[in-house]
Amino acid sequence: MAAKEKIMPVAKTAARLNAYRSTMAEARRAYATRDLNRCFALLERAHILGQPWVIPHTVSHWMMLQVGWRRRDSREIGGQLLRLAFGGLLSAFGILPEGNTGGADVPAKKPMPLPDDLVAICRR
Repeated sequence: MAAKEKIMPVAKTAARLNAYRSTMAEARRAYATRDLNRCFALLERAHILGQPWVIPHTVSHWMMLQVGWRRRDSREIGGQLLRLAFGGLLSAFGILPEGNTGGADVPAKKPMPLPDDLVAICRR
């Protein structure tokens, strides 16, 4: 496996799961007020946080699909349908590209730099 495709181990902690839940709650509020840009940015963070768990990982993609649908963004819709089909399996097997934001604009298995404020919680 090439260095750029390296899959990193992740911290599966209560603090990380709580951060995911808080971020998803904020994303849902943004979705409810139709602030789709803010919602999607929060969903990208929630995706990073929720990747180690099948259900949170899948829920982040489900919400991204809903945003794509509201935006009538066919690329995002198609990308999220694929991720919904396979993302949970990747979580179940621990195949998680660190920092990947989960949107259709990035390859599903591409590691990305973690946001500075998430480094500590994601690497415990």
